[in-house]
Amino acid sequence: MSAENTIADSPRNPLEGSAEHLPEIHPGMPRIPTPDGSAAPPRQVIGYVLKMYPRFSETFIVSEILAREAAGEEIVIFSLRPSTDARFHPELARVKAPVIHVPRGSTSAKLWAQLGLAAASPSLREGMQRSLPELLAAGHDDAQQAVALAHAAQQAGVTHLHAHFASIATTVARLAGQIGGLPYSFTAHAKDIFHEDVDEQELESKLAQAHHAITISGYNLDHLRSRFPAATTRLHLVRNGLELSRFPYAPTRGTLPAADSADPQGPVRLLGIGRLVEKKGFRLLIDAVSRLRAQGLEVQADIAGDGPLKDELQHQIDDAGLQGWVRLLGPCTQQEVRELLGSHDVFVAPFVIGSDGNADGLPTVLLEAMARGIRCVAAEVTAVGEVVRSGETGWLVPSGDLDALTQAVAEAAAEAVAADPARVSVLDAARAMIEHSFDSALQARRLQALIQDPHAPASQDRFAKVQVSA
Repeated sequence: MSAENTIADSPRNPLEGSAEHLPEIHPGMPRIPTPDGSAAPPRQVIGYVLKMYPRFSETFIVSEILAREAAGEEIVIFSLRPSTDARFHPELARVKAPVIHVPRGSTSAKLWAQLGLAAASPSLREGMQRSLPELLAAGHDDAQQAVALAHAAQQAGVTHLHAHFASIATTVARLAGQIGGLPYSFTAHAKDIFHEDVDEQELESKLAQAHHAITISGYNLDHLRSRFPAATTRLHLVRNGLELSRFPYAPTRGTLPAADSADPQGPVRLLGIGRLVEKKGFRLLIDAVSRLRAQGLEVQADIAGDGPLKDELQHQIDDAGLQGWVRLLGPCTQQEVRELLGSHDVFVAPFVIGSDGNADGLPTVLLEAMARGIRCVAAEVTAVGEVVRSGETGWLVPSGDLDALTQAVAEAAAEAVAADPARVSVLDAARAMIEHSFDSALQARRLQALIQDPHAPASQDRFAKVQVSA
């Protein structure tokens, strides 16, 4: 196969694979006898369908795959688009699953060639005939990739397709499942259900036809059930999980010295992490720093991430005279994120609802901050209030309220400086909640149970529990 159809050609690279080079293994093949003569359970292979893999910002997907592999599940990853990221997290090297780049025909000749390749299989030929009305109604790219995915999944012995995000990946997985006679499921997150461009009828169909569906927060669960009551009988809450061993609890009990300061105390160090896009609300963080410094509070903020608002945010920093006090660090690996969380005093997540209706669901980095043991100030959008609760696990403020944000940051900063042992309980409670409700090993077992039974009691409590040992 040509290089354009594979992510990597090295057979020892964890990011490998090509549909043409996979063994002929089919879901209907007989069970293999075990040494005692009994029939072993049928081989289960879960095909992860992702718009793009690997993706620098989607660490939660890698954590989920690693947890499922650790639980003994066999995974194959299908990427619908080649990765455009320049940096990757080292955790990718631990993923065992082969990665198959699903071809995307740029010409009619390639499209017909792909259709002919799939039609060589009688079952896929019948599936394409059965699904013809939906294939014709779909976009050119989606229809062609659905056929290619169905063929690649059959070659890989996939028994179940699972997509992340209820948009392109689920569109293609649903069609491929129809063609190949495979059940599909998907995980709904945020933009894929809240953005103004979401097609209501299409989303309802995806929910109704899925073997099961998952969403990552109680807020999302209630929201989708209220929008689509008849189509959400198999919708479950399974939160994004963290590999907790990679986020050791090291609560900050006092201000750490700034790296570039001769003052042993240094300024209170604030931290924001995320893509530089409207919904992250970093404009408010910059404004809050300006206000706090005007009030005489020595604070410094670092913002890690990249995105389309980079230049705009830098202009805001310059216009406010905050050079040196607010720094844009650019994109960071997970290892770098862990180091930042361990060297700052307050994590600030000033989320807002975008002008297009887009809003964060429950960003993984907020969970990572709470796991690591840093004081967290966050604005309430969608599910954030399920984990950040004022007086219990952090400081929760109304979205878009600069006054409330500034006050909460000041309070959290004061506690960081004072290092009052009585207030470390907030950090302990946050960590306990993460361990109880966001452990990727526990989530992997819930996901596996749903593959076996779409009505399995896999849903978690609507609110993440706060449990602290006496």
